[in-house]
This record gives sequence, structure tokens and C-alpha cells, in this order.
Amino acid sequence: MNTPAAPPHPFLDHPLPLAFAHRGGAADGLENTETAFRRAVGLGYTYLETDVHTTADGELLAFHDATLDRVTDSRGALAELPWAAVREARVGGTERVPRFADLLDAFPAARWNVDVKTESALRPLVELIRHRDAWDRVCLGSFSERRVARARRLAGPRLATSLGTGGALAVRLRAWGLPCVPPRGALAAQVPVRHGRLTVVDRSFVRSAHARGLQVHVWTVNEEAEMERLLDLGVDGIMTDHIEALRTVLRARGQWPES
Repeated sequence: MNTPAAPPHPFLDHPLPLAFAHRGGAADGLENTETAFRRAVGLGYTYLETDVHTTADGELLAFHDATLDRVTDSRGALAELPWAAVREARVGGTERVPRFADLLDAFPAARWNVDVKTESALRPLVELIRHRDAWDRVCLGSFSERRVARARRLAGPRLATSLGTGGALAVRLRAWGLPCVPPRGALAAQVPVRHGRLTVVDRSFVRSAHARGLQVHVWTVNEEAEMERLLDLGVDGIMTDHIEALRTVLRARGQWPES
């Protein structure tokens, strides 16, 4: 059973477990594009996961990599290119690289889990959330605990955040009985099932997180059997590239919120 009571922030005000479309559903190769996110929303996803970088002239982009090379027909580092150049690139040869502001506007009912990839993207993201009054719609995360802490200082308690790597490690160590205390202020531990040889998510980790009032969101889970196993452990959310598979699993369990 999932044990957290009433959600501590409106971002989490949704029936559990939460289904996150990772990069919009990256399995078809059009990750982090408006087309991918539109498909996920069409399937019934409320929660969308993305990443943000900034261009050389400060445009905030929904894009995972530091360079265009892997997924587009262009090359170069985002931080060294102006928006005028990046907007000509095509993901999978067909889809534009979107600005995050445009995605917020295009999907007004969606909630966004945003991985801030660079320090330069932090202030523009917080300012965008403030300008759009999107505090209830965005959860900011980062591997960097310092970046998450800086985000909280910039925005205050209106901003939903997840733990960074250090905070998630503290939850794991506490589950083993060590006197570690995760940083305060986060809403969730967003973690992989494993990190190298270390099992991160097991029943004791879930209990440890829930005891701190934290939800557990696991990434990136693409096998149905693993989705089932994690849900049986009581995790509160799953991020997946295979958005049809996760919907199928949750529907079979009676846990997909039908409109």
C-alpha cells in the first residue's frame, strides 16, 4: 500500500500511482518533442517528464543532451548555439526542438517533471514558472543537490522539487539503519531501480522514503514485469519510455485514471 497521506503540494494532487511519460515517451525516437508529448496526452497522461538546457542567447529548451548530435540532423553544443540555429534542427529529421515555455502553453492541463541539466537553465526555469504562475504544474529535479537547494532559495516553498543524488542516497542509507537525514523541502525521491551493483529501490527504501513524507518515483522502467514488481513494492510513480505498456499495466490493476 502507498502510505503518504494528503499530498504536500498541488503538483502531487492526483490518484496514485503517478504515470510519467519520460521525455514524452522516448521509445519512438522523437523524445522531448511536441509530437511526443501530444501523443502521451492523447493516451491520457497527465504527468510529462522532460529536461532543460539553455542556448547561447538564453532560450530555455526541452532537450536532454548537451549537444544536438545524437537525436537531430544538426550538430553542436546547445550552450554555444543561438536559438536561431537550434530552431533549424530536427529531432528524428522531422520535429523541432521545443522551447519549454511553448510546451507549458501547448499543454495547459499537464504537469511537468523537469530535470535541470545545467546551472544556466535554473534561473530561466524559475522565472518562467513565476511568470506563468505555474507553481502547481512543475516539479524541478536535478542530480545536483546544490542545484535543487539553490532552486528552493530562488523560489521558496511554492516550487515543488525532488531530491538530488545526495538526498536519495541519504534515504537509502537510512533504510539500512544509518543515521542519515535527507534535505528538507523535497516532495519525492526520483531514483533508478539500481545504480551499478547497488539496488536502490526495494521495500525498505520505499518505507524509508514514506516515513519522511516523500513519494518514490522510479525511472526509467520499460518492462511490464518490472512495472508490476515496483507497484507491488508500493512505489508512488513510474517514469517510462513505453507509455502504452505502462498504461496497459495500470489499467489491468484498476489504477489508470480514466477521463
